[in-house]
Amino acid sequence: MRTLKFLLPILFLCATHQAWAQREDAGNYDYDKEYLLGVNKNTNGGLIGGFALKIGTRVDDSQFAFLGLELSNVKHPKETRYTTILGNNYIFGKSNYLYSIRPHVGREIILFKKAPNQGVQVSALAAAGPSFGLIAPYFIEYAINRVETVVEPYDPAVHQSRFNILGTGQLLQGISQSKLTFGGMAKAALHFEFGLFKSNVTGLEVGAMVEGFHKKIPLILNAERPQFFQSGYFTLFYGFRR
Repeated sequence: MRTLKFLLPILFLCATHQAWAQREDAGNYDYDKEYLLGVNKNTNGGLIGGFALKIGTRVDDSQFAFLGLELSNVKHPKETRYTTILGNNYIFGKSNYLYSIRPHVGREIILFKKAPNQGVQVSALAAAGPSFGLIAPYFIEYAINRVETVVEPYDPAVHQSRFNILGTGQLLQGISQSKLTFGGMAKAALHFEFGLFKSNVTGLEVGAMVEGFHKKIPLILNAERPQFFQSGYFTLFYGFRR
C-alpha cells in the first residue's frame, strides 16, 4: 500500500494538469494505437512488484489486441523479514531470487465508454504467454569474526548463525550467476481508464494471474519448492495514444 500512497499524488497532479489544460482532443476518445508503461504491486512481490509495458492496436469499436511485457520479482509465500543488529533487513533461509520475464498477447474489450469530458472507461482483458524465470542466488553480508565480513551467496552449511548476518548484497548482485527456467502465464483483469484527452491516459489494472514453470524453484530452504504461483495484482499505467 506504500506504493499506492506514493503514486496517488503523481496521478492526481497528472489529472489536475489535464483538467486545466486547453487541448483540442478534449472529449475525443477515438484512437488506433496505445502505448502504456506501468508499475505493479502484487501478492507475490515486494513494495514494488515489477514493471509493465503494453502496446495495443484497435480491432474494432469495442476491442483491442495488445502485446505486453512484464518484469517481476516473485517471492515465496513463507518469506519473513528480520532485522540485523545494524538495522538492515534480510530474509533468513532465502537461497534464491526468482525474476520473471513475461511476454504475452491478449485481447481487451471495452465494457463502458466514458462520457465526453468526464467519467471512467472500464474494460475487461485476458492475456497469456511464456514465462522466463531467472533464478539468482541470494547474497548476504556475514560476519566471520568481530572485524571481518564477507558478502556471498547464502549457504546454510556455512552461515549457521542468523545473528552473524549483517545485511544483504547489492541489488541484482547475483544476476550474473542466474540459472534459466521457463514456463507460462495467464491473467484476467479489469482496466479502469481516467483522463480527458485522447492523446494520453492514466489507468489502473486490477486482476489475477497464474504462472507455472517446468520445474520446482528453490527459494526458501526447508520449505516447499513451488512450481506454480497465483497472485492478485494491480498496475498503475500512464501512456499515450494516437
